[in-house]
This record gives sequence, structure tokens and C-alpha cells, in this order.
Amino acid sequence: MKIAEEVKDAKSIGIGGHIRPDGDCVGACMALYLYLRKVFPEKPVELFLEQPSEVFRCIKDIDKIRTDVMEGGGCEEDFDVFIALDTVADRLGAAEPLFNRAERTINIDHHISNKGCGTVNFIDPHASSTSELVFRIIEEEKLDKEIAKAIYIGIVHDTGVFRYSNTSPETLAIASKLVAFGFDFSEVIEKTFYEKTYVQTLLLGRALLESILIMDGKCIVSGIEKKTLDFYHADAKDLEGIVSQLNQTRDVECTIFMYQTGVLEYKVSLRSKGKVDVAEIAVYFGGGGHMRAAGCTMNGTFYDVVNNLTLHIERQLKRAGME
Repeated sequence: MKIAEEVKDAKSIGIGGHIRPDGDCVGACMALYLYLRKVFPEKPVELFLEQPSEVFRCIKDIDKIRTDVMEGGGCEEDFDVFIALDTVADRLGAAEPLFNRAERTINIDHHISNKGCGTVNFIDPHASSTSELVFRIIEEEKLDKEIAKAIYIGIVHDTGVFRYSNTSPETLAIASKLVAFGFDFSEVIEKTFYEKTYVQTLLLGRALLESILIMDGKCIVSGIEKKTLDFYHADAKDLEGIVSQLNQTRDVECTIFMYQTGVLEYKVSLRSKGKVDVAEIAVYFGGGGHMRAAGCTMNGTFYDVVNNLTLHIERQLKRAGME
């Protein structure tokens, strides 16, 4: 699929990504936004996302994102084409009605749990990231330094700087083409992936200190309560990277990290080293993701959530011959 061909007849184009956008979502959305504005300067192109983390300010025109709609401002606009990136429609948040009202819809994603929600669907669960898919659907000759940087950021974040098993030879070949555009890829990695604010460092320390090993050390669990977030004047963006750090613990096969979003409500992130398919577990609880990285929202106390999840984790470990 080439996206320029898919939208060439559209008079207006909308783009949206999932709620609480991560690096891949932001990179993919911004890259496609910059590309479509470059190729079709005469067409109105609007991007709808919740406010991204400050670390992504290095991406050109990120201030053009329509965060007003996502914050409850509402939008009566109708688009000829609306493109959902890195998600299914029901995780577009306040932009979901725009997707549903569009004359034509396109869904581009790499999550195995996504069965396609658009008029046109480009779903490849073998891709490292949705940003990698964006590279595939645009014309390489139309790439420039800013578009390349946005795609690179997305790939870096969903591959853990090319450390995760979703990194393929094609992923590395694409990355090589992107860095050839001359942006400071080392600084991009440092500033958007590794560098943390003092508050983020404090929350990471707290999550590590209060973590517990269960299931004979095969699973590590940690959580942050809402009162803790309030104390540090922090939000979900300040928790990025914690689950990955926990998952580096030796002998751990599965990681559970959660933070409280409401009364008896938690946003759960799951990570696996390969023996546990966390996407299968997340889908069971209404979420989604990849085999080694997935998430969902669950209700109950902290211990209710842990008990419900470990039942499924234990079952999979038994299947893998580890229990």
C-alpha cells in the first residue's frame, strides 16, 4: 500500500493515534502528518493526539497537534479520510467520532490483537513498529530529514533502541536509510529514550524499591498509586520506561507494572522475555499489544489485579514447562 495513492482524492485528511501516546505512536503520527502536508500542500491535514511527552519537542511541527479536541474541546469537522495509527478505533479517545464519521477510514498498525477497523487496513504484526510501517507506505524519494527523524524516534522507542526481539534485519536496514539524512541520531536516542527528569527518576526508584518477586521469582510486580502521582505532581508520561527496567531483572520471565487511574482502576503494562504471551493475557482483559509487550485496564484492588493476572501467567508458564 502507498498512502499517497489511498488519499489522493480526499479533500480533507484526519490522523489520530491511541490515548496516552507512546514514542511509536507519536513518531508514526508525526511522520505521516509531515509527509502528507509535504505531498499534498493544498489539502487540509489535521492530527489529533493527547499531549505528547515533552521529550518529543524535537519533532518538527509537533505543536500543530490538535490536543484541544482530545482535552474535551469537541470537533464538528468531518474528514473525507481518517487514518488511525498504532491502534484500533475505540482507543482513539476523543478522536473516535471523527474516525467513525469519515467517508473512508484507514487503519495502520502492528499489534497482533488488531484485526483491522478501517475501510482499508494495513496490519503487520511482524513489523517492529507502526513507524516502520509508515516508512513502507510513503515514497522514499519524498522523505526528508524531519520525516526521517520522526520515523526513527518511533522505531527506537518500540524496539528499545534495537534491543527487543521485534528488531528484524529490515528494521535495521530502514534505520540505516533514516540516519543517512543527517540528523543527530545519538542525541535523539539520548534525549527521547534514556534521559529522565528528576521526578521520573524518583518514581522509577520508588517502583523498583517497592517491587515484589512472586511465582518463585519468575514474575516481578510493582505499582504506583494515584496519591503517589499526585504527591510528585506527575502523570502517566512520567512512568515511561519503568516496566522495561523491571523486566531486566535476572530470572524474571514476566513483568507486571501498573498505575492507578481511578477508584479501583489500574492501567496495566505487561512485559515478557518470551515464555509468556502477554498479548493473549491483555486481550482477555480487554486490552492488546504484542507477545512480549502488552497492556490493559483492570478494575479491583492492586492485589485483585495481580491475582487475576498471575492465574493466566502461571498457566502459560506451565505450558512452557516452567512450573
